[in-house]
Amino acid sequence: MPLKNLIIGVYNNFSRHNLRLHHRKIGLNQARYLRLSHNLYHGEYEWKDPKSEDEIVNITYIKKNGEKIKVRGKVGDNVLYLAHRYEIPMEGACEASLACTTCHVYVKNDYLDKLNPAEEKEDDLLDLAPFLRENSRLGCQIILTKDMEGLELELPKATRNFYVDGHTPKPH
Repeated sequence: MPLKNLIIGVYNNFSRHNLRLHHRKIGLNQARYLRLSHNLYHGEYEWKDPKSEDEIVNITYIKKNGEKIKVRGKVGDNVLYLAHRYEIPMEGACEASLACTTCHVYVKNDYLDKLNPAEEKEDDLLDLAPFLRENSRLGCQIILTKDMEGLELELPKATRNFYVDGHTPKPH
């Protein structure tokens, strides 16, 4: 292919939401538009406050020592990342990639039916969790909905981190 037939991309008018991309060929001008949106990273959504009172879901975390911490979440929040926002000691070593059990929680029985059923991979991982109960779930797999208002999640006495015993990753 001759060099003059190669398409050369020139980026103009870059903004957060629009990117105008000009393709030039010898004797031919074309313009294409790409739409870009702001990316959210793991857990970033949970750091945003609710836009309205209709989105608020009040839940309670019960720490290992029995202390209850009431939290105002919102519809769509991931329980693991919401715990990180409020500095509740739920580890999440695999950062919600379904590769560990360090976000293991006990869901109060009234709310088990309101959660989406656990997928096979979550069930397989829960089999490895210490202190497993009938109401055990992984916090990273619980996404808040409005009908979870009043949800109570109890942290188990211990979790097993296969990375390094005692290592607690910090949210970034």
